[in-house]
Amino acid sequence: MHKGTAFTQEERASLGLEGLLPTAVETLDRQVERVLGHLGAKPNDIERFIYLQELSNSNQTLFYATVMSDPARFVPIVYDPTIAEACLTYGHIYRRPQGMYLNRHMKGRFEEVLRNWPVKEVRFICISSGGRILGLGDIGANGAPIPIGKLQLYTACAGVPPEGLLPIHLDIGTTNAALRADALYTGLREEPPEPDAVDAIVDAFMKAANAVFPGVCVHFEDWKGDDAIRLLERYRDKYLVYNDDIQGTASVALAGIVTALQIKGEALADQRILFAGAGSAGTGIADMIVEAMRGEGLSEGEARARIALFDIGGLIEKGRKDLNASQKPFAHDWKPTEDLTDAVKQIRPTILIGVSTVGGLFTEAVVRTMARTCERPVIFPLSNPTEKAECTPEQAYEWTDGKALVACGVQFPDVTLDGKTFHPGQANNFYIFPAIGLAVQATKPKRIDDAMFIEAARATADQVSQADRDKGMLFPRQNNILETERTTATRVAESIFERGLATVKRPTDIRAFIEALSYTPEY
Repeated sequence: MHKGTAFTQEERASLGLEGLLPTAVETLDRQVERVLGHLGAKPNDIERFIYLQELSNSNQTLFYATVMSDPARFVPIVYDPTIAEACLTYGHIYRRPQGMYLNRHMKGRFEEVLRNWPVKEVRFICISSGGRILGLGDIGANGAPIPIGKLQLYTACAGVPPEGLLPIHLDIGTTNAALRADALYTGLREEPPEPDAVDAIVDAFMKAANAVFPGVCVHFEDWKGDDAIRLLERYRDKYLVYNDDIQGTASVALAGIVTALQIKGEALADQRILFAGAGSAGTGIADMIVEAMRGEGLSEGEARARIALFDIGGLIEKGRKDLNASQKPFAHDWKPTEDLTDAVKQIRPTILIGVSTVGGLFTEAVVRTMARTCERPVIFPLSNPTEKAECTPEQAYEWTDGKALVACGVQFPDVTLDGKTFHPGQANNFYIFPAIGLAVQATKPKRIDDAMFIEAARATADQVSQADRDKGMLFPRQNNILETERTTATRVAESIFERGLATVKRPTDIRAFIEALSYTPEY
């Protein structure tokens, strides 16, 4: 462990460090104070991102002590939205390797290569192909910061011990010709293979990962939509896996919906929901809402009938011939239309969810049309980064006379309208996946299923105080995220034990068990 100026005089003498460090022996708190000064002097968040990643390489304890000292400030810097800029410029800001970099030409040697990782007890792997990063599309190896940042949030937000976390970029090539032509691009300068070949590559990886790290949980992140859906179905009953873009996004959206409906005093089973966007995120959220509605007594058919999808081809209805397997269950007897306002008129939604990556898609006409048939519209423009949001919270509040309940994919500032201040929520997956990770760490379940994510959603919603609900807030405050996620992890772990999915003995006090496993940054 590198402690820098925190090495004691005795440690300096025994480790041969005398004369190699400044004289002062400092506490971790003093070191954090210095780091905060450095960060305050940086001109922008991308420079703060670069600084913090360098710190994570040189002194992991100090990095986590800094980030965990003020998560509301630092999570947006180490992850979304700053990480979007880091990905776009990755080949140009690259300093040193973090995690592992596999590529498709290692297919027959994945096990051999994975054994190069110095830590042998890996509990979680976050792996991305870079095929669909945030709202940026296919950026190949430039997506390498994503699994790094995701796993950093496991620790910063939920206290999952960092030594058992392995971020991996699996380079299968990229369709992005501009990146392939960039002299500083760090990945394969090849087009991705066909889906069957991708499956064979990932099959080889999954087999190797479980051989080298038995019982490892593999978290799939930011794969191309079709790949994401297909690979989750391929492995979910065979290995310990989940896909955060599908299940995590669905869970955090459901959490916001649950809070909004608690504010309105309405049941989920009574809602009409329209999605703008029908990729893996949209259908993933829709499928989880169906499961949650079934829990309130609806049949699967009744639940699906209350959900409509709209994509680049228009409203998804039975006459469409271009639908994939995940979209077909939501094709209903709607009148065909490629106009979102017209779709809103037909469906009369009480909840409007944007996962389209089309900035400004929720126009004034769309929102006002919704508000005419819904007293308190629930509007979630979830696409990110910021410029991809379907509308801003300010627009949603203004066009509904302050009646909308709003959450976005990134944090927007408070909005004051007619003397009243509104606090739009951030439906960010970091409320969910770190807690899932901590629960999995504790229980070592046989598999991960959607019921765990539904429980995580409800646990998250239950932690929004009445005072915050009165201000329109739909998610817990971020300044105490560690306590929030431990509570969520405890609820998920209880569900895992109750359903007989755990492979460890149930402790007498699950909360105390969870807390004992949690990481604290200290020397």
